[in-house]
Amino acid sequence: MQTVIKQFRANIRQYGMLIALLLIMLLFQILTGGILLKPLNVTNLILQNSYILVLAIGMVLVIISGHIDLSVGSVAAFVGAVAAFMMVELNVPLAAAVVLSLLMGALIGAWQGFWVAYVRVPSFIVTLAGMLMFRGLTMLVLKGQSVGPFPEAFRALSSGFIPDFSGGGGLHLLSLLIGALLSALLIAIGWRKRLSDIRYNFEVPPRGYFIAQMVILAAALMLFVYVLASYEGIPNILIVLLVLIFLYTFVTNRTVIGRHIYAMGGNEKAAMLSGVKTKRVSFWVFVNMGTLAALSGLIFAARLNAATPKAGVNFELDAIAACFIGGASMSGGVGTVVGAVIGGLVMGVMNNGMSILGVGIDWQQAIKGLVLLLAVAFDIYNRNKSS
Repeated sequence: MQTVIKQFRANIRQYGMLIALLLIMLLFQILTGGILLKPLNVTNLILQNSYILVLAIGMVLVIISGHIDLSVGSVAAFVGAVAAFMMVELNVPLAAAVVLSLLMGALIGAWQGFWVAYVRVPSFIVTLAGMLMFRGLTMLVLKGQSVGPFPEAFRALSSGFIPDFSGGGGLHLLSLLIGALLSALLIAIGWRKRLSDIRYNFEVPPRGYFIAQMVILAAALMLFVYVLASYEGIPNILIVLLVLIFLYTFVTNRTVIGRHIYAMGGNEKAAMLSGVKTKRVSFWVFVNMGTLAALSGLIFAARLNAATPKAGVNFELDAIAACFIGGASMSGGVGTVVGAVIGGLVMGVMNNGMSILGVGIDWQQAIKGLVLLLAVAFDIYNRNKSS
């Protein structure tokens, strides 16, 4: 028990919100009479929140580096509009349109990153200007009308599922196989990290605690995949999300650029004196954010099967809220990709559960605002306590 308490205190931000997510899911599962965790609704939760989770993954890096990006919703809408114009009006091939859209997002990020990193204009001002600019450009591209429909292959990005080649009937067997492989990979990564820590004489939890932790994680993953396999299987967009989560977790934890992002967010002057090229780091953080905003815009457009002038409204607020709820610090230098995803899921489960219960949009906004306030207050309390 002492080991569990010690691990919880060491990771209170991430574990605290994970426990909060589980409690919120349990609460709405009871209040909705079991509807929340039905296979169809679990799948809808993933599809409905995929574009926000993509934005949250990029936004957490921006926040860790000590910046903010208010333009991501407008950038997502603009890129979605341009992609629709290319595919529907100009008949540009799907692959070319997607690549060009992602490159456009990267260029937009480079534009904003230049002003933030090299001209030293505060990111709040630069991205606020970007929010207004790209919202206006979206309306110009679409001329106030929706553009669609998209090719079926593009729609599959957001609403398609991996095929089941096994002919499994009721259960999607390929999804179960993928879940088993992911569980084995999770255990292998955990075991390898434990051996590495032991080799370097780092403190590790007892073997029994480690085994119990791995068993619980693998069981939870298999249960989740089983629920998905009971409906249509694993959505295509979930594969994209898993790749992004693994990739960016590796980047932030295991690479030099990841360490530089944390160092710059913790103390930019100290990082600069230590040899970190802070301007370059800021620039590339915004390039990355622009690319992920473009991907989010493509996902949202594919889900709607149309590009609309009102797409992306408040996306930036949801992404920022997900990061702060997931444990990112407003002062920079603190936060994780997994935490941002957990924060996004907290918001998504609350939205979905309140919608099932028939709670009006007015009360939904008020409750989400209160949750965000409490999450930031929790972060400040922890920082003051640790100092």
